[in-house]
Amino acid sequence: MRKLIVVTLALTSAGAPIHPLRAQTFPVEDSVLRAMWTEGMENSQAYALAQALLDSIGPRLTGSPTHKAANDWAVEILRRWGIDARNEAYGTWTGWRRGLAHIDLLSPRVRALEGSMLAWSPGTDGPVDAGVVLLPDLSDQAALDEWLPAVDGKYVLVSYPQATCRPDANWEQYATSTSLEAMREARDDRRRAQGDRIEAFGGVEGLHRRLEDAGAVGIISSNWSGGWGAHRIFAADTRRVPTLTLSCEDFGLLYRLALHGQSPKLRVDADAESLGEVPVFNTIAEIPGTEKPDEYVLLSAHYDSWDGASGATDNGTGSVTMLEAIRILKSVYPSPKRTILLGLWSGEEQGLNGSRAFAADHPEVVNGLQALFNQDNGTGRVSNIPMQGLTEAGAHFGRWLAHMPPEITKHIELALPGMPSGGGSDYASFICAGAPAFGLWSLSWDYFSYTWHTNRDTFDKIVFDEIKNNAVLVAMLAYLASEDPERVPRDRRVMPVDQETGEGRSWPECREPRRTADAARTDG
Repeated sequence: MRKLIVVTLALTSAGAPIHPLRAQTFPVEDSVLRAMWTEGMENSQAYALAQALLDSIGPRLTGSPTHKAANDWAVEILRRWGIDARNEAYGTWTGWRRGLAHIDLLSPRVRALEGSMLAWSPGTDGPVDAGVVLLPDLSDQAALDEWLPAVDGKYVLVSYPQATCRPDANWEQYATSTSLEAMREARDDRRRAQGDRIEAFGGVEGLHRRLEDAGAVGIISSNWSGGWGAHRIFAADTRRVPTLTLSCEDFGLLYRLALHGQSPKLRVDADAESLGEVPVFNTIAEIPGTEKPDEYVLLSAHYDSWDGASGATDNGTGSVTMLEAIRILKSVYPSPKRTILLGLWSGEEQGLNGSRAFAADHPEVVNGLQALFNQDNGTGRVSNIPMQGLTEAGAHFGRWLAHMPPEITKHIELALPGMPSGGGSDYASFICAGAPAFGLWSLSWDYFSYTWHTNRDTFDKIVFDEIKNNAVLVAMLAYLASEDPERVPRDRRVMPVDQETGEGRSWPECREPRRTADAARTDG
């Protein structure tokens, strides 16, 4: 991977979009804040960082060679900026290399299909040609046992076909109320029938293993996101044969051909390599504090991704935001009062494992945490910051934001006092201990419909004006939190009653990290 890393270190702005510097108004004279604005808006490296990370290195599946390449690249970049950085191992995970995959319809007509392997799927040993069977409606295990021989030597379609591959918004704009209702009823009927089918077969993993054991040559699924051409890519359950995912359109094509007795035949040629248990790392950087080195401001983003595309908005954008923010800080605020840390976490997609491990391994950071700022939901500018149930945190944020230019703060609402999150993203690994850890939530830009865990999460979806805004915001927050003469208090809200149980809710408990893939499977 050395050649790749050298290539990606050419951080130039060639090809970057050029925008005029926005006007800025600072309500309080502060030379550091002014310098941060200038550095972040006029000298931004966000485009160059994102291009190198997402185009050249690519997606960062936990345990993959590309994740390790991204770890090494970040350390080299940070050290080039004069920032101490390291890759810190926290456990192992299943190593896996994704290669090329071709899924082609051979008959009744020829067509290249849009799809890929699910993560950690076995590949094929060269091209495998076979017919297709549908998962039938079966009432019980006995009926399943009787049907299972039919899958021998076949690809099995295990998802339900969508009633339409048009987004709901398209139907709502153009359809009559009658046809819209009929479409939704058809979709709901198919979803319920599929749920009943899976339950009868003992769950998704159990079904896939039984199909594999019965001689299926591959399993084909589809997980449509609800947006044009976008489908989600998660993990495979099989151990010997490939699990493939197809676009909504192409899965529907195969399903209809099989349903109407038109004998679809596929060729699949999928290259993948299992690498066994490999070490996994968080990338950690540090600018030491000069007055309160045992108190910490932590910039936080998960570095891992699913690998159906480039991992651009989940969470390349958050990672680039934090890298750019710490670059700005090192440039204009190199001697902070409190220690400033950067955590680029691995294993978030498998249960916040990297950040949970760091919190468990570094109680001194949890105990000394002044504030953690985490970003993890796409390319949009930050618009909402919940206080995570800490009743006194809002006063600090109010003071910090009051020092910033309204070009940044006019977009932001504070949720007071908010509720502590038990999951969702890496701030949960710290707020569970009552440490001041906050998620910086961004405007949608159709994140969940089009780029969250999908085949469309690519570089072109990034809006760099939004990323520059967020990087400057984070740098300013880190500076003001570091300079604040007071610690952010850890006073907790009174937890409300759960309306479903009638009992009082409790503060989320900190969970042990899963440090191996076997532990994750054991935990279910």
